[in-house]
Amino acid sequence: MSAFEFFFSFYGLVLGLSVTVIATGVARAFKHRKTVPVGWKTPMLAAFVALDIATFWDAAWTNFSTAPYSYGLLIAGLVVAMIYFVATSLIFPEPEDEAPNLDSHFWANKRAVMLLLILANLMMLAGAVWMNLTKSNGMEVAISYGFNLFIYLALVIPAALTRRAWVFALTVGLHIAVYLYLVGLSILNPAAMVASSVGAS
Repeated sequence: MSAFEFFFSFYGLVLGLSVTVIATGVARAFKHRKTVPVGWKTPMLAAFVALDIATFWDAAWTNFSTAPYSYGLLIAGLVVAMIYFVATSLIFPEPEDEAPNLDSHFWANKRAVMLLLILANLMMLAGAVWMNLTKSNGMEVAISYGFNLFIYLALVIPAALTRRAWVFALTVGLHIAVYLYLVGLSILNPAAMVASSVGAS
């Protein structure tokens, strides 16, 4: 087992718990859909967070596959994974919360969820830039990541702060569309996506 495989097995395990939390919440909401109205806001938030986790997981593989093992890297991965876990734990109400509907829970927790995602992505950007700056194309990669983060923040910050459902739907819907576009591109032209990842790593 390589140093990265050791790190990624631990990181992936903790991050995978966040996906489990989302899946559990979806199953619970579907099970109680006749007594607790689901609406569209919480499912949309859950879909966005799930796609964000998958993208984050991919970025970790791309940027840290050649990183030497260190205790600091392990703790950094733990912190980021725990941030995601807390964020996903806030998407759906627990049974003891006795939420009248998912929309009320959504408005009470949406901002915290989105701001935690921003924090996790800022940490990933810092780590990715640190890993790539010493490479021949490091500055180009840093600029590319900075541009991607700008787009991310331009959509996620308004979604986090707004109290208007249509603003949330527009900004998060656009970001989900971007994620799905990348999914489709990777399916239709996987070689190009691999080459792009290698060039950025």
